[in-house]
Amino acid sequence: MFAKLTLSAALLSLVHMSNAQKTDDYHLLVGTYTQKESEGIYVYHFNTKTGEFSRESVAKGLKNPSFLAISPDQKKVYSVGEMDNGGAVYAFSFDNASGKLEKLSTESSGGAGPCHIAVDKTGKWVMVGNYGGGSLSILPVLPTGGVGAPLKTIQHEGSGPNKQRQEKAHVHSINIADNNLDVYVPDLGIDEITHYQLDSKNGTLKEAKPTRTSPGAGPRHFTFHPSQKFAYVINELDMTVTAYNYNKDGSLSDIQTISTVPADFKGTNICADIHISPDGKFLYGSNRGHDSIVCYSIDSSTGKLTLVEITPSGGKHPRNFAIDPSGRLVLVANRDTDNIVIFNRNAQTGKLTPTGKEISLSMPVCLKLIPKK
Repeated sequence: MFAKLTLSAALLSLVHMSNAQKTDDYHLLVGTYTQKESEGIYVYHFNTKTGEFSRESVAKGLKNPSFLAISPDQKKVYSVGEMDNGGAVYAFSFDNASGKLEKLSTESSGGAGPCHIAVDKTGKWVMVGNYGGGSLSILPVLPTGGVGAPLKTIQHEGSGPNKQRQEKAHVHSINIADNNLDVYVPDLGIDEITHYQLDSKNGTLKEAKPTRTSPGAGPRHFTFHPSQKFAYVINELDMTVTAYNYNKDGSLSDIQTISTVPADFKGTNICADIHISPDGKFLYGSNRGHDSIVCYSIDSSTGKLTLVEITPSGGKHPRNFAIDPSGRLVLVANRDTDNIVIFNRNAQTGKLTPTGKEISLSMPVCLKLIPKK
């Protein structure tokens, strides 16, 4: 009897999940740099079937709210305030009906130049990576939904062979596995993916065995395969993606490293963002300088990547991009040409084609989608 009830509950849960994913209407949240005309974080109504969009709101009075993170219940939004001195973490409540953000708190990020932020699966802890300070901080989420002062800031130490970019540690992203235990922190400055284990009861991070990348690689952003069997990092400085086995003990073992640019490319380029299609069949990365999105197919049994194509990003300096949950569209934020270009994605081939639609917005950096209820 118990087994039958459990199976029924599981099936019901799957039905609810399926229904939740059927919406075509989303709120598109855009983090920006406020160095030119941008006023803060922008929210758009976005339809993933048609690619149509309309502005809903703007959270103003913020300093460089570049990268964003959404709480598990999608009712709170957290942002870095990317400043060279005294970086900040902003916390907001999010009204799904109106698409409006209301600021709840502002706290120190615990270091300079915060560039990435993540929320754990319980919604109790916010982690922020301080690029300029070479550190990561963990902040508690308060009963109000705001954040408290950092409980702890962990300082990374070291350097790399690139004297201009790797003179010291530069934490670049915070990535939390589905088990809410393993936390991977690529550090561009020391060529390392630092591994921590999170105790979600008290917000402590215990350091585990790190993964070294190639000297001068400059690991930046990181993503898990939907199967949780593989993980991938995009290396900013040597223009590559490295594939790993994500082992049961939390360690990462190399599978392959592959270039993000054509073999004959001779210009200046640095890599930025990395994402996998919802079906787990394709991986995408962004090139700044070559100004393109690279697409690879993923071997589901080995995790190995095979180049499919490299598509112009439709602007300059594609800092971040997003694949919509249906997998139909890819939105690319070109920071230096003030546009977000919308591409159709072929689910069978992985290839991208421009829709002809784009959002004009000053210095877009980070894109997040929340289902519209």
